[in-house]
Amino acid sequence: MNEAVRVKTERGVMTVTLNRPEKRNALTGEMYNRLEQAMREAMDDDRIRVVLLQAEGEHFCAGNDLQDFGTKGAKAAAEGTSPAMQFIRFMLDFNKPLIAAVRGSAVGIGTTVLLHCDLVLASDTARFALPFTRLGLVPEFGSSLVLPMLAGKVQASHVLLTGETFDTNRAVQLGIVSQPVNDQELDAAAAQRADELAELPPQALKATKALINSPQQREQLRDAVARESSAFARGLASDEHQEAVKAFFEKRKPDFGRPA
Repeated sequence: MNEAVRVKTERGVMTVTLNRPEKRNALTGEMYNRLEQAMREAMDDDRIRVVLLQAEGEHFCAGNDLQDFGTKGAKAAAEGTSPAMQFIRFMLDFNKPLIAAVRGSAVGIGTTVLLHCDLVLASDTARFALPFTRLGLVPEFGSSLVLPMLAGKVQASHVLLTGETFDTNRAVQLGIVSQPVNDQELDAAAAQRADELAELPPQALKATKALINSPQQREQLRDAVARESSAFARGLASDEHQEAVKAFFEKRKPDFGRPA
């Protein structure tokens, strides 16, 4: 049986690969647990200089697996004990360089996780979406704070309120992607970037990352995540979310009771 998250360490680079291509690498609770475990190992092991996050197949990550998430998501989210929330809170303090290589769909947390990476390479096939409002939910992973800081209030509001899909060029404009590449060059380019960083002085890299992500900013981020978590839990329990999920599985347009 293939692992849904593969981890390999070589020459100072830990490569973490989402390996559920048949589901567009949608994340389950077990996958969040394995991701957190891998990141903890990377932080604790001085031999690991850089982490590269990538995905098997044609898509980076389709967000949360709605079936897995829906069975226990609302209660766990309300209590702050869901694997997703535990992973999110841990990643706020991840202190080593984190690179992402993105192709195909990057939906929901498949995009918001990129806001916490240091280098993001994306191919010309990449398509990003933050469809939280369309699911009766709110943004997560501190994106309600970080995206306006990167893109400005109006641009961030546009993508967070509409949930529209956007391409790599737009993601560069929004400050989500740092390096666009051709799809056939993505894997090699990301590996090269990881190798380059792994050869640099590790303490200087960590110190620079700490300066970029100051203690004050991290406190703001923790506060934003806490507020998002409460609103997200309320959203999961809402009629709007139940209708959105039901419509998704029934392959129809949701009915949110638009006034006449």
